[in-house]
Amino acid sequence: MKLPVMPPVQPMLAAITKEIPPGQQYEPKWDGFRAIIFRDGDEILIGSRNTKPIERYFPELVAALRSTLPQRCVLDGEIVIQNSDGVLDFPALQQRIHPAESRINKLSRETPAQFVAFDCLALGADALLEEPLSRRRKILAGALDFTADPLVALTPATDDLELAREWFIEFEARGIEGIVAKRHDLKYLPGQRAMSKIKHVRTADCVVAGYRPYKGDAHAIGSLLLGLYTAAGDLASVGIIGSFSQRRRRELFEELQPLVTTLAGHPWAPIADDVPPAGSATSPAAGARKPQDAAVSRWSGNKNLEFVRWRTDRDPPSCTFAQLEQPEADKKSP
Repeated sequence: MKLPVMPPVQPMLAAITKEIPPGQQYEPKWDGFRAIIFRDGDEILIGSRNTKPIERYFPELVAALRSTLPQRCVLDGEIVIQNSDGVLDFPALQQRIHPAESRINKLSRETPAQFVAFDCLALGADALLEEPLSRRRKILAGALDFTADPLVALTPATDDLELAREWFIEFEARGIEGIVAKRHDLKYLPGQRAMSKIKHVRTADCVVAGYRPYKGDAHAIGSLLLGLYTAAGDLASVGIIGSFSQRRRRELFEELQPLVTTLAGHPWAPIADDVPPAGSATSPAAGARKPQDAAVSRWSGNKNLEFVRWRTDRDPPSCTFAQLEQPEADKKSP
């Protein structure tokens, strides 16, 4: 390749803010794989957030980019997959990172990915890193044919703060994580958190039904096992949390020792050797989800679940799935 901006390039990042800042450009925050696209003639390279090439996992995108993009360009965007309802499906995207080419090709036909472009780093012989965002956006929108292939799209953008606030609410049901805000005069700053992101934050009061010890330290907590009660009264596993400092891991171990009990009578008792034959009435598969069924998170495997605080004022059975309000589907879509 001989481009004015050569790989590898670290994508420009965003810092979390609580409110949507006024006077900026606003875009949906896509839930996918960040990707920098390099094209020089027939050669296409897709760099991931950590700059590793990932084009082999998305053969359908390579073909679509080749038929859509100018001969020489560098674009920033997100690779996403939508399910049949038009909702972003991150687990389906994760399945594409697979060593078997046959499986990748099969999934590329069954669940094709889409590249959503939102910045232009170079076009033709011109590097655009030093240009303001307002000009890069015009070049991106004007120089590319986003009607040539449905697998390549231009992200919506607006300068209207009120519309951005509407997007923040309306697009959540489609799997959009929130809003990204960018200053109009912003240069492209690889690797720097120069933008703002406003994400949906949801909390739930869960039951801590057990813990796993920290590897290499038997007196520290590795992760807490979380559960919620179903309408039928079963304690279902919903995931784990394990983002703690080493000091906090040891503190949690001491705090939890007075609550440690035997497995007798515990709703997740048959989780190891004491497992009845498959298909029996008391088999784990016949009851509530167990910790091994939700090793990361029941809701989204790519979310970083954080521990906020203890709720000693609540009884465990009051921690139910009913508290999880789901965003309503909206006909509007980004």
